[in-house]
Amino acid sequence: MSQSLAQKLDPKMGDTIDNIRNFAIIAHIDHGKSTIADRIIHRCGGLSDREMKSQVLDSMDIERERGITIKAQTVKLNYQAKNGKNYILNIIDTPGHVDFSYEVSRSLYACEGSILIVDSTQGVEAQTLANVYQALDINHEIIPVLNKIDLPASDLERTNNQIEDVIGIDTSNSVPCSGKTGKGIDEILEQIINSLPGPKGEKNSKLKCLLVDSWYDTYLGVVILVRIIDGKLKKNMKIKMMSTNQEYIVEKVGVFTPKAKDVSELNAGEIGFITTGIKILSETKVGDTICDAENPLQDALPGFKPSKPVVFCGLFPVDSSEYQKLKDGLAKLQLNDASFSYEAESSSALGLGFRCGFLGLLHLEIITERLEREFDINLLTTTPGVVYKVHLNNGEIFELQNPSNLPDPTYIKFIEEPWIKATIITPDQYLGSIIKLCQNKRGIQTNLSYSGNRAVINYEIPLNEVVFDFNDRLKSMTSGYASFDYEIIGHKEGDLVKMNILVNSEPVDALAMMIHKDFAQTTGREVCEKLKDLIPRHNFMIPIQAAIGGKIIARETIKGFKKDVLIKIHGGGAVDRKRKLLEKQKKGKARAKQFGKVEIPQEAFIGVLKISKEK
Repeated sequence: MSQSLAQKLDPKMGDTIDNIRNFAIIAHIDHGKSTIADRIIHRCGGLSDREMKSQVLDSMDIERERGITIKAQTVKLNYQAKNGKNYILNIIDTPGHVDFSYEVSRSLYACEGSILIVDSTQGVEAQTLANVYQALDINHEIIPVLNKIDLPASDLERTNNQIEDVIGIDTSNSVPCSGKTGKGIDEILEQIINSLPGPKGEKNSKLKCLLVDSWYDTYLGVVILVRIIDGKLKKNMKIKMMSTNQEYIVEKVGVFTPKAKDVSELNAGEIGFITTGIKILSETKVGDTICDAENPLQDALPGFKPSKPVVFCGLFPVDSSEYQKLKDGLAKLQLNDASFSYEAESSSALGLGFRCGFLGLLHLEIITERLEREFDINLLTTTPGVVYKVHLNNGEIFELQNPSNLPDPTYIKFIEEPWIKATIITPDQYLGSIIKLCQNKRGIQTNLSYSGNRAVINYEIPLNEVVFDFNDRLKSMTSGYASFDYEIIGHKEGDLVKMNILVNSEPVDALAMMIHKDFAQTTGREVCEKLKDLIPRHNFMIPIQAAIGGKIIARETIKGFKKDVLIKIHGGGAVDRKRKLLEKQKKGKARAKQFGKVEIPQEAFIGVLKISKEK
């Protein structure tokens, strides 16, 4: 049997708390985590028939509309097993998308086992691998569950073989089920009781508690999700956060059933929530250790790494009068999403806005959609970029988020860019086009293996090449059958340059981008062509140029409107009069160009975002 988190954190713990099972539900996107969680909640009587709805643990509108889980959710259920004993089940339903893998990792730390759900029509996918490896790293016991057996394309034998070949875990105890019809749910619950270990802990020891998650509630302040390792946590108890040494009084103790329910205390091995009157989310550090202020611990739990933003972009209000509304909206969103960061910035082209950090493009998309929907703000998003490490000649190193802040090239020794290890799982008929795509993105192949007719490819690729359009193009060229997952492996030196876009000889800082030298000319030409189509004509000619330093690498020209000043001229001396009028018009156009300001519409910025960066 596997070593639980509690054992790993403190091997001297006492007897097993037999009737508790803490487990996470992990899977690739759309393999049925939330649906099976719904069925388990319904079977255990957590909600009545009238209260049940699909995706009951997905509380945000955007989660329900897109059919994805963004925040990990927890629920405590009572279950009477076939052996006649009553058990307490603490379930954590986790997200499947790579951008929210930080939610998965910290959820796994609060449990001793995991249910691995695999779609029996699709088989093992990239995020299945990523999540199951995270669980294996902390010695979880894993129960494979083969979902969607009600579909005609379901193939249990092939899926079992794939799990054994690709992941390397035994499938002799795998459970076939259907989240849609509810078939197999009882078998899953029995397998949880029989196969997963109970938590280790000592009720009478000092309080030792792991802070798993925290979020802001309008009425209660900061709500803290906790896993009790040792001891008891009671209402009105004085507790201490070990990372900050701050002390608080516990005002409320409760569990989710999945509705919030107050309890008098939480014991060793249990998962629940507390409130302490904290109003600022930054005071509750995820992964912190909570102990009794009267009887403190000497050593804290190991905790886990904080999430770091990897993709940055500028968010600007289309109407400058909405700046304050945008600022308030970002502050409110950050209360419930500590992985999202922002700081004020200004652009000569777009005015005042914010430079925001995200965990990936889906995270960016979710935040911008929530800002537009919940706070009614029209947003303009600049080109997404990654964090570069710029090494200067004097030995200094600084992190560059915004390309417009790059210093003069004469001061720069070299620039490093982040690289990722990508895992792509695909039917083998698409292998050639995927390899070509990865090579076009400067990828280096590290491994290629097969499981049946599916290939598992590993590539090392610069993150800058992936954040833009890689996933969309991968899905379109494989008809949606390929799956993609990545992890950051570090920074490597790259032949990178800053490309400026000049409109009417003025640099537009919002369109500046860091790009590899080999792709600069092609991308510069594409940006200029796109802007030529999207910027409206003026009364004067407008040059659009792409430049690296002082060198122009691409140019397009928007012709100005031309009034026919010769229409009324006829009769004697017409040639001289025509020449005078044309000279006068020419001088007027030159003056208009000198003083005229070019308005760049929002569509132009969005259009540039959609340009694919190909060799």
